[in-house]
Amino acid sequence: MAKKYNVYGIGNALVDIEFQITPEFLDKHNVKKGVMTLVDEETQFELIEAINKAETVQKPGGSAANTMMALSQLGGKGFYSCKVANDPFGDEYLKNMNDAGIDTNFINQQQPQGITGKCLVMVTDDADRTMNTFLGITSTLSTREIDEQAIAESEYVYLEGYLIASDSGFEALKKTKTLADQHDVKTALTLSDPSIVGGFKSRFEEIIGGTIDLLFCNEEEAKIFTGSDELSEAREALKNIARKFVVTQGPNGALIFDGDTFIDIEPYEVSAVDTNGAGDIFAGAFLYGITNGMRYAGAGKLASLAGSKVVSQYGPRLEKHEMQQLLEQIT
Repeated sequence: MAKKYNVYGIGNALVDIEFQITPEFLDKHNVKKGVMTLVDEETQFELIEAINKAETVQKPGGSAANTMMALSQLGGKGFYSCKVANDPFGDEYLKNMNDAGIDTNFINQQQPQGITGKCLVMVTDDADRTMNTFLGITSTLSTREIDEQAIAESEYVYLEGYLIASDSGFEALKKTKTLADQHDVKTALTLSDPSIVGGFKSRFEEIIGGTIDLLFCNEEEAKIFTGSDELSEAREALKNIARKFVVTQGPNGALIFDGDTFIDIEPYEVSAVDTNGAGDIFAGAFLYGITNGMRYAGAGKLASLAGSKVVSQYGPRLEKHEMQQLLEQIT
């Protein structure tokens, strides 16, 4: 019997505020390049003031939300658990999800008072993205935002690793995985960011438990998590952590383990201008593929194509018609 949802996702709901900056700006303001750093609202505001540019790209974002959006744009059905405030940013965020056909926990809940989280995305000329994130109300996302019925009606749950940085988010991830296991729903986890992996490795190990069905990570995250110097070592170690996994390699494509064999996914050559969202859209396209009849190689090809498309523009998402065009290219 077909499930109602292809994927149930849970993650930090954030509004992305994106600027183009120079590496010198990051050095001057002591911002660590290429990773995500949690900051308070005042620090984020001071950085925005220092950038002092009128041109911004401001869109609903958040890692798992970007993944769910890609899934939906390709024709999949998703449910997203998150926490936004009763403010204009929160209202716009939920409208964006609803317009895309993604169900959320706010079907049955009211938006609480507070401030919706924001992610300052600073993009340098080498297409690298540096993020300073003020979590706002999503820092209190907890087990209260979980919808057990939606989990039971899903083929996969998708766990955003960024949540692991907060105590309540960590508990929400553990509860979501427990419920998925109880309802025989497959579990997928993204390691999210090298700084998160390095700082919270023991929490990731606790979430994973014995093993997880599908792991998403990039090459650096794979090496940090497994304590390996080489990808060849890391990929063997990952077999003991996940039944199946995907290691994205930027301009070198991706490596997939389908449970039996390794599959090399060729890259699509593009001129990258912004890598923000590349891993998110890869995961969304891949999850769409494997829940809609594609083999792992085909899903990987679609995901690689989607990732290459999103890095050739500014912002972490594509439009629905663009995603549909990519699907037509593959099928």
